[in-house]
Amino acid sequence: MTMNRRQLLLTTPALAAPLLSACAAVPPTPPDGLAAGEQRPWALGGERMWVSLPPEYAQKRERWPLLVFLHGSGERGTDLEKVKVHGPPSWAAQGVNQQLIIVSPQLEDGAQWDPERLHQLLAALQARLHIDPERCLGTGLSLGGYGVWQWAYTYPRDLAAIAPVCGFGHPGKVAAMRSVPVRGYHGDQDTAVPLAPHIASIEALRAAGGTASLTIYPGVGHDSWTPAYRDPELIPWLLAQKRA
Repeated sequence: MTMNRRQLLLTTPALAAPLLSACAAVPPTPPDGLAAGEQRPWALGGERMWVSLPPEYAQKRERWPLLVFLHGSGERGTDLEKVKVHGPPSWAAQGVNQQLIIVSPQLEDGAQWDPERLHQLLAALQARLHIDPERCLGTGLSLGGYGVWQWAYTYPRDLAAIAPVCGFGHPGKVAAMRSVPVRGYHGDQDTAVPLAPHIASIEALRAAGGTASLTIYPGVGHDSWTPAYRDPELIPWLLAQKRA
């Protein structure tokens, strides 16, 4: 009887372990359309996004942490360039030496961030990119700040931590994400998204046994994302997070 390679591995455990280990040890090759050390537009499962891979993506065997950035209402539409204006997708243009994969999807005009859609996007990304499933992170501003809170308490096992900027969650639902640390940011003069609901979300999460902090910028309005994404402690904090 002739056996193919798969049958041989299944019937010969002593051979399977070292061979499968050797395959896993090979550094990943970026998918078509992407390149290590560059931020490029990409389409996956009907979603349009920017993807930035670390410079050493194709050189290291270890899986990388993932940061998903959710933009605000002003960046919705079909012009993907607008998504790069603020936050993590702008880091690549600034030469920030990132040690994580950054994915920045774009919403259609009038759309809202939907936790189910984000859950499916995360699964698709994990299937295509060399991502550490224990170190998937979320951040977003304004509409995206609200979206990342929703995602975290709807699918708390998706994310290791979130960093919402001028957004807020539902205080009555955040107990579901008590295992997801939060590092929030908000301006105390924000009239577009008031500060009070964000404080209430943080306090409710703490009361439920979660870990949460909120940096409040005195005299800053809705544009709290500018100082927030320049916080020198943000990236180290993100890199230190791992799903409980």
